Amino acid sequence: MTIRIGTSERDGTFHSQGRALQTILERQPQFEPIEVLESRSASVDNAMRLHAGEIELGFMASNWIGRARKGEAPFAQPVDLRMAAPMNAGPLFFIARPGSSIRTVSDLRGKRVAVGLRTSGMVQHVHAIFAALKLSFAEFTPVYLDFAAGAHALAAGGVDVQFQCPIPNQVMTDLAARVDLCVIPYGPGEIETVLQAVPDYRMIVMRKHAIRGLEQDVAQIAVVNVLATHARVPEPMVRDVTGAVITAAGELGRINPLFAGLRDLFTPQRGPSALEFGGVPLHPGALRAYREAGFVG
Repeated sequence: MTIRIGTSERDGTFHSQGRALQTILERQPQFEPIEVLESRSASVDNAMRLHAGEIELGFMASNWIGRARKGEAPFAQPVDLRMAAPMNAGPLFFIARPGSSIRTVSDLRGKRVAVGLRTSGMVQHVHAIFAALKLSFAEFTPVYLDFAAGAHALAAGGVDVQFQCPIPNQVMTDLAARVDLCVIPYGPGEIETVLQAVPDYRMIVMRKHAIRGLEQDVAQIAVVNVLATHARVPEPMVRDVTGAVITAAGELGRINPLFAGLRDLFTPQRGPSALEFGGVPLHPGALRAYREAGFVG
């Protein structure tokens, strides 16, 4: 039984997580082979590939799955997505060089900000955060670069700020080793304002020394990234994949630190809705796996 998993650009966070997932799934004799497929548009592309039947599973940011299910832009038609499993809660954060005049996120007015590729989910995160804070894209200069190019531009002075997600990621680790950086905090009440506007986000604390240059704990916005599937994908396949993720949650965190704390996203739960995002229900196979593991009654 072949399983095709949609991820992100090579060495992107979804791609590295997909490789870790491949490692544990390849131990299941019923899954052969496991294909990890790259994508330049990550969440959006993976939803469209699920719709087309080109993949069985796809990594997506939780803020996208509801839009895909409803057929809201940029999706031309509804995608009959189903939830399989949460993957991680990753901070979305802005970084700058020390000594800049930027003290909080609101100070990004008038700055050059690397926001990700124009078609990427990163740009949509910036739109969501700025809309909540009443910041317009007309008030700063968005620069549409991928992670690696954005990091290079920040190091070279081509931009003032880069939008990053999550940690650890190789681009961020390499950049922090090359140049001094600071994580831009939010002003009083700003995180709460964003969380009220975007229910799929949550607050997370980036801990001191999590990256070089982070000298104190700093609260940031986080998005829950998920493994999505399609209603047509067979129940036994989704049940076995979800069960493997549950069983190997701790090991996944050792293989790839992005999965650290994965088990905390499963427990304690009060019902299936705690594992659903954006109005997207659990796939019956996933629901069966959670019941078998005792996470859902």
